Amino acid sequence: MIEPAGKEDVEQVMPLLHEAIGNIACSLAGVEDEAEAMRVLAHFYIEEGNRVSYRNVIIDKRDGVVAGIVVCYAGDEAEQLDKPLIERVKRVTGLAEYAITSETRPGEFYLDSIAVAASFRIQGIAKALMAAFEQEAVRQGYHLVSLIVEEYNGQARLLYEKMGYKEDGELIVSGHRYTRMVKTVSDH
Repeated sequence: MIEPAGKEDVEQVMPLLHEAIGNIACSLAGVEDEAEAMRVLAHFYIEEGNRVSYRNVIIDKRDGVVAGIVVCYAGDEAEQLDKPLIERVKRVTGLAEYAITSETRPGEFYLDSIAVAASFRIQGIAKALMAAFEQEAVRQGYHLVSLIVEEYNGQARLLYEKMGYKEDGELIVSGHRYTRMVKTVSDH
């Protein structure tokens, strides 16, 4: 069942988030160890007002098990949502010039991360989560949705293309090349 995530889902959501973002977790947390990065992000997950907050996560839960997640938010809020993460990194590392690359643009509703647990794949969960993301965009008054896909992730790109997403430039995030993709959605 697709539903908003809750704080209590943290233990099941974090491994899926890690699978989706990989070493970007280290950049967001300001640490080099991925396990430590996920502990830091778990703390942010149970808080509000940041990009990985449970408030920005939609889950597909089946018999109490989180089968898949999508993290999404308004591009207009991206800078504000990244501020707590940036402030933490600056405080912990002393890097005064630390910044997070903006992956979205104002006026877009952004799909930050999506993942489906291995045991639940090939059941249409990713498509259902994508549809829930698009519905949330419309609910919040957005008609343009965006996402990025790593250049080597052809399977994900194929799914996005089948769902009507079009290429809209490239972006480098944490040293990796991504293709930006956008789609216009409506409330029909």
